[in-house]
Amino acid sequence: MNKTDASGAETPITNQPNASRRAFLATTTAALAAGSVTVSGAPQKPASAKRRPGASPSGQTFPAGFQWGAATAAYQIEGAIDADGKSQSIWDMFVRKPNAIWRGHTGEMACDHYRRYREDVALMKQIGLKAYRFSLAWTRILPEGTGTVNAKGLDFYDRLVDELLAAGITPFCTLYHWDLPLALHQRGGWTKRESADWFAEYTTVAARRLGDRITYWMTLNEPQVFITLGYQAGRHAPGLLLPIKDVLQAGHHALLAHGKGVQALRANTRNAQIGFAPATPIAYPATEQPDDVAAARAFNFGIQGYGFLFNASVGLPLKNPFNNAWWMDPVFLGEYPAEGLALYKNDAPTIEADDLKVISTPVDFCGVNIYFGFKIQSDGRGGPKVVLPTPAAPLTAFDWPVTPEALRWGPKFFHERYKQPIYITENGLALRDWVALDGKVHDPQRIDFTTRYLRELRRAVEDGVPVRGYFHWSIMDNFEWAEGYKQRFGLVYVDYDTQVRTPKASAAWYARVIATNGAVLG
Repeated sequence: MNKTDASGAETPITNQPNASRRAFLATTTAALAAGSVTVSGAPQKPASAKRRPGASPSGQTFPAGFQWGAATAAYQIEGAIDADGKSQSIWDMFVRKPNAIWRGHTGEMACDHYRRYREDVALMKQIGLKAYRFSLAWTRILPEGTGTVNAKGLDFYDRLVDELLAAGITPFCTLYHWDLPLALHQRGGWTKRESADWFAEYTTVAARRLGDRITYWMTLNEPQVFITLGYQAGRHAPGLLLPIKDVLQAGHHALLAHGKGVQALRANTRNAQIGFAPATPIAYPATEQPDDVAAARAFNFGIQGYGFLFNASVGLPLKNPFNNAWWMDPVFLGEYPAEGLALYKNDAPTIEADDLKVISTPVDFCGVNIYFGFKIQSDGRGGPKVVLPTPAAPLTAFDWPVTPEALRWGPKFFHERYKQPIYITENGLALRDWVALDGKVHDPQRIDFTTRYLRELRRAVEDGVPVRGYFHWSIMDNFEWAEGYKQRFGLVYVDYDTQVRTPKASAAWYARVIATNGAVLG
């Protein structure tokens, strides 16, 4: 593959397998067998339908006021990429690169949500959503990234928010879900320290217009993904292959942007509840024995372990920043983890005075995107041992392991370390759904998957973790980044040729979950 630069030039991508951030995560099981992290192939018992000891009794509900929601991202659903003054983002550039996206798909139309948002909100109301997490397209609001505001772009989000509120649905707004304005990429993007100020300006514009009606805000979605895959691996926009020092510096600028974004929200809204939504693959213990729990906790926040996991199958060097602590400790604890600084050494980012103070500007909750985890045992010597899944272990259409325990132990570990209320800001299942001969979409695996995960989330609540809400990914099938339209995560089926929406069986099931506050989960 040829390295691209910050000019936005469309350098062809060659000999590069298609991979989205979710496909990137899916490579970890294969990577385990190739390196130095201790692994075990001990047989695992298949999942049982029987309630195990300690599980919730049938009919148990979630806390009063629990936010049952679903999530999307602007580029994945909106379409209308040049409508009403919107400019190009790095994804509009990246999808034109040969071999970058499965079958050459683009987000040009996506789900046409920009024109069909009323229909989509009506479906959300039909399902009974209490909350909806969506992102703003920076390029609709500030086409050049800074400077002149595009009134028509803000008008769209005005209408969307009003439609949600009229339907009794609480808006949860993500400011950045990977679609940096191309104009800012051509000025250096996240490699430039000025990017934090660009983001603060954009946040200020959005907050002043929408902050009277939006209470819940998230600054960045999965910074470790858009930095690692976008700037080091070249698998996502903008498709760069930078050395680790530059990658870590870009990541530092993104975290600085988070901090300045929080400050801008505080200055321009009233009573805002603010967090962010990192990607969080979870290490969970094989048993509840203290040694296993301690090993899983250590691995969950380790640096080199995750660096190895994401190494072999994606061609990244060991020194990559895909882990939990490197991105979350600065936000919640005001410091980078010592293990990471020791690993990266001279490649660690340049940190100016007060940077960490800005990055750790207080927030109100910890959002976590959780899809799967790794089973960890103690190796008997104070270290972790990764237990490989057996051939019988279930997999999603993304080849991800089905590990419901991640939704119990992830919130427990994050709350324990960061002392914040938890929102599950993404969780879901990729399938290859289609409309059956009876005109319906039958997705029993999605119902089974989500039942298992939500039961484990309920156990976290019973363990004392203040889990405030759950957002299913996604409300509708959508453009799944480098995977194009191959993967379907939605509760609502979208025919991309006709844009006809068909609620799946899982949508009716989720409506019952919401109506009973989880009692139907058993």
